[in-house]
Amino acid sequence: MGPAASAGLPSSLPSSPGPNFQDTSAPYVLPTEKQKFHTFVWNAFGPVALAGSAVAAAINQASDFPHEWGQGADAYGARVASNLGISLFSATALYGMGDAFHEDTQYYPCTCSGFFPRFWHAAISSVAGRRGADGHTSFSIALTISPFVGPIVAANTWIPGRDGPDLGARMGAFNLVGQFGQNESLEFFYGGPRTLLGRIKRHFYTNSSDPDAQP
Repeated sequence: MGPAASAGLPSSLPSSPGPNFQDTSAPYVLPTEKQKFHTFVWNAFGPVALAGSAVAAAINQASDFPHEWGQGADAYGARVASNLGISLFSATALYGMGDAFHEDTQYYPCTCSGFFPRFWHAAISSVAGRRGADGHTSFSIALTISPFVGPIVAANTWIPGRDGPDLGARMGAFNLVGQFGQNESLEFFYGGPRTLLGRIKRHFYTNSSDPDAQP
């Protein structure tokens, strides 16, 4: 998302493909490797990933998932750590596959106007990235597969239970739907450079002395 579980409840929020705050009316500029790495750091360790993991852990705690972890502060901490692990694996997969398949997986707000064109743009961007020097839109392997990576790893390693593959697939599907929801939010609510998230992200990036790291 940068952004699922049993009974349809989230085990993590999807690792959101962080918004790009450049002037979207300007010609497309391919992100540098350093910019893409900073986006990975934002997706894996930024405030959205941390807050999302905490919220998802609270939902897991309320639904007692997984039951084996019980209740209380220690159990909540274990659920937060689990969600952070899922987010890290998914963000790493997004970064690695995006690089391997030469995909720009950042979210770019629509240059169009009107509710439905913008809604459709955000929806398509859940599974479509940019390619080439001209930034043309095409199906993205990284955006489609990465939401499943973290949940599948978690469901088959540290999350208790015997239905790891099925649970991982269900969690991944929930994350993919969550990715769609995050894109819609980025398009309509908090994706612009003057929003709170935009200001936080600019501050997050400006901690680096590298001018190429700026969004």
